Amino acid sequence: MLSFPMVILQGVSSMKKQLLVAAALIAFASSGMAQDKHTQVTPDAVIWKDNPAFPKGVQTATLAGDQTKAGDTVVLRIKFPANFQMPPHTHPYSEVVTIISGAIGTSQGEKFEKRGELLKPGALWVYPAKHAHYAWTGNEESVLQVQFTGPGGIDYINPADDPRKQ
Repeated sequence: MLSFPMVILQGVSSMKKQLLVAAALIAFASSGMAQDKHTQVTPDAVIWKDNPAFPKGVQTATLAGDQTKAGDTVVLRIKFPANFQMPPHTHPYSEVVTIISGAIGTSQGEKFEKRGELLKPGALWVYPAKHAHYAWTGNEESVLQVQFTGPGGIDYINPADDPRKQ
């Protein structure tokens, strides 16, 4: 469940309150308005690629946005092989993750421990920026969809897990 911070504006005039609320709504909505064109992707148009930032066997597909652009809304799909373990890592952005297919477990922390159940398609979770987490799959290939506001990036807790450094 998403929650938003609540700010109490005691002693602030009604007009100022309205202006503050309007400014907050504009700031919140601006990340969704970063795209300047309509984008539609059908399943048969998804192009999977190896990504040097991910361990061998993982593939990604960019459905919308540009990960290198600050403020761009980005939607990625990530395909994990069966019986896979994604090492603990962080991102510079908050991410909204939805399972598209397969079964995936996820937990948080800097040490990999399979805690919790494997989640099924349709399940969703949100991790805040710079929050250590990891994932694993069951005995079938699994696909996630990740949405965030660019720029993208991944930092492994243990540098030895980073395939870019191997």
